[in-house]
Amino acid sequence: MESPAVLVTGAGTRLGRLLAMHMASLGYDIAIHCNSSIEGAKSLAKALESSGCRSEIFPQDFTETFDSDHYLQGVLAAFPNLECVLNNASAYEAAGSTETDRGLLETQFRVNFVTPYLLAASFARLVKKGQVINILDNKIAYNQYQYSAYLLSKKTLAEHTRLAALEYAPTIRVNGIAPGVTLPGDTRTDDYIQWRLDGIPLKKQGSDQHLKSALSFLIQNDFVTGQILFVDGGESLNQVGRNHENYVDATK
Repeated sequence: MESPAVLVTGAGTRLGRLLAMHMASLGYDIAIHCNSSIEGAKSLAKALESSGCRSEIFPQDFTETFDSDHYLQGVLAAFPNLECVLNNASAYEAAGSTETDRGLLETQFRVNFVTPYLLAASFARLVKKGQVINILDNKIAYNQYQYSAYLLSKKTLAEHTRLAALEYAPTIRVNGIAPGVTLPGDTRTDDYIQWRLDGIPLKKQGSDQHLKSALSFLIQNDFVTGQILFVDGGESLNQVGRNHENYVDATK
């Protein structure tokens, strides 16, 4: 019996790789999307092969206009048992609205909203049954204007998660995961992490396992749709204004 398959966008980098490897552990074959992270995608494919999982790489620049039906048809040709689209690819650049030009705005929205929107629609047209999972950001609970275009694009995707869940029901479930401090980037300092932890009710940093557990829950619970699962230790519930400004390094 052929294994189910999942398309993981942005799978060549840290969070995408983590999610892809976990989906493989759940018995899925992996369609690996990448753009510039081709070496990361090849490394992931090799790791998946070593674990006995079938995978294939499907490159695409999401900052450019592309035919999402054609792209997904290519994935389906290799993986006819495609059951899930995991929209993880993300463009992230900190800038307030007065520092945001048209190019930056369009890039953030193309990658963070337009592409997941189109891939979900293509999945609904071509596959007609399964699930879509959107990777968001717990900052959608805040209005941090220093991330204007990025945050607006993620907030829009969050709203689409709920809307699409209604439109594509009952055959397709649509949910989201909004991670908090789980896989901080290499540029984040210890002081920054502590600043974030001070605003987390559970007073601890999340781990890979917390994200894996959240993904497993959404994959396996077929009575859940239209939900955004915040995996952030309660940070998004905190008092109004908490960490609403950007982090400022007091040592500089």
